Amino acid sequence: MTLPEGVERREFDGEERLATRGPPVYGEPTDGEWRLWDARRSKLAAFLELGMETALQGDETVLYLGAASGTTVSHVADFAGPTYAVEFAPRPARDLLDVAEARRNLFPLLKDARKPETYAHVVESGVDAIVQDVATRGQARVARENVRFLQRDGVLLAAIKARSEDVASDPEEVFDLVLADLREEYEILETRQLDPFHDDHLGVAAVPR
Repeated sequence: MTLPEGVERREFDGEERLATRGPPVYGEPTDGEWRLWDARRSKLAAFLELGMETALQGDETVLYLGAASGTTVSHVADFAGPTYAVEFAPRPARDLLDVAEARRNLFPLLKDARKPETYAHVVESGVDAIVQDVATRGQARVARENVRFLQRDGVLLAAIKARSEDVASDPEEVFDLVLADLREEYEILETRQLDPFHDDHLGVAAVPR
């Protein structure tokens, strides 16, 4: 598994950790221009730490669903090209706007990822990657609805949170149901549970059918 260009392993407190080059956002440790990308705070960083093949090489056009206050999407914008960041909640979206001020390629959208028609006039079609981290029921539906933006050889990188789908059911059963739903629009390339970084989360890499 190769890291995207613009993502490196740097030494922090005597340990090799993921890092991207950009202005710090949330008080993360830095090494010169590089800043720690903590897999315990970022599902996509956990993908990389666990050796999942993301197909990201650097400079891609990315649609990020569930950007929250910008922790992960700020790192994505450090190494990607145009990065569209969709967030529904106004409070974290305000923080996201602050993050975008220092990153000219980061475009925050205060929109609902379940309603892609509301931002279809802004997001260019044919994005290289969709990164999804939405804590809502119907995560597979969100991915299916947004496949319209993904080019034919693009990749979906989704962190599926079992507890957002069903608090009471066994996470393995939840993951199976979500994957079955995803397969209506996607071919699943790889899945991996994201522990020890994130409990009850499944990392999914997939391409459009």
